[in-house]
Amino acid sequence: MHLALITETYAPEINGVAMTLGRLVDGLAQRGHRLTVVRPRQRHESPRFSVTQRLACRQVRLPGFPLPGYPQLRVGFPAGRRLRQLWSLNRPDLVHVATEGPLGASAITAARRLGIPVTSSFHTNFDQYTRDYRIGWMQPIVAAWLRRVHNRTLRTFAPTRDLLARLETGGYANLRLLSRGVDPQLFNPARRDDALRASWGAAPGDPVVLHVGRVAAEKNYPLLFRAFDRIKAIAPRARLVLVGDGPLLAQYQRARPDAVFTGFYTGANLARHYASGDLYLHASVTETFGNVITEALASGLAVSAFDYAAAHEFIRHGENGLVAPPADEAAWLANAERLALDTVQRNRLRNAAPASVAALSWDAIIDRFAADLAEAATEFRTERADLSTRTRTGHPERSEGSSSATAPSVILDSSLRSE
Repeated sequence: MHLALITETYAPEINGVAMTLGRLVDGLAQRGHRLTVVRPRQRHESPRFSVTQRLACRQVRLPGFPLPGYPQLRVGFPAGRRLRQLWSLNRPDLVHVATEGPLGASAITAARRLGIPVTSSFHTNFDQYTRDYRIGWMQPIVAAWLRRVHNRTLRTFAPTRDLLARLETGGYANLRLLSRGVDPQLFNPARRDDALRASWGAAPGDPVVLHVGRVAAEKNYPLLFRAFDRIKAIAPRARLVLVGDGPLLAQYQRARPDAVFTGFYTGANLARHYASGDLYLHASVTETFGNVITEALASGLAVSAFDYAAAHEFIRHGENGLVAPPADEAAWLANAERLALDTVQRNRLRNAAPASVAALSWDAIIDRFAADLAEAATEFRTERADLSTRTRTGHPERSEGSSSATAPSVILDSSLRSE
């Protein structure tokens, strides 16, 4: 199958969505699918239109612009005409749209006009971000936009069951689960590095509070800092280590000279940072999944998080971590204090954490995703064949985007195609 993936974030950008898409693309390519990734050019790349190809994955890079208030991320311009030209010459079997910006929305329209099946995935709660960026009045507008974009596709994939339920309540149709895996060979307690801990100013018995993520408003750093202040009152030698980059990094570096800001890491370096911590505090309440939760558990950290998304799926309160209701900051702060104060419980949770996510296989997730995409493409072809039959027999019903009777290709904002 030839899959086209449309996305406004992709490697070498470092975030959970880019990481997930990279895993899916690599896994689908290894299974014999051919993929085309369509994305905006990033800041360091050539300003002209470009196409690159490597093994089974071809990349098409189009013009984009920085996201207002978040210049590290770029949004693609609408590209319907360019995509119709591209797909008329090299038709995918399916198009998968991973982001709902102007590029993704135009890709859905282009695919429908060409009679190509199109699916989508829901990775980011942009409607909830409006509160963090002081534009809460736009929340209904953003929510309506997201729902309209996704409901124009054959499937909308989301990473957790509770998110699927919320989206269904919000009027989304044709929902499917696309969970996330974790690599236990990469993220595991054996990567603990005493020399790294010493570089943070932590002696062997000092508790290290770790957090990994974008340094941005939606991650709720003020609450994280409140928790650490309480921990310091209990354990004065505690250290706070923040792994990541983002638009608020310089501000927080000035405001919190007591914290260690490491910048972004990936791969083995990131895994070494995880394993060298003791507590993992996750203050965000806007995640659709939260890969950092499963990575922290796999790395053997005692996790305190709000009870939603990945934490709701994989943390059993008091057994392999601690969770609090999403609206209960006091309970979350109390959990953080418990982890700092109760060394016995902290160590028990740390020992139980890796086994609780050991079965999260990327292979099984990618196999299920490939099967769901194939099912969507088959349904699309069947419905078009039925429509063609009805038209010939005097029942000229038509659906949007059925202008071509040609068998469809698949483009998955990371295209897949089996040969």
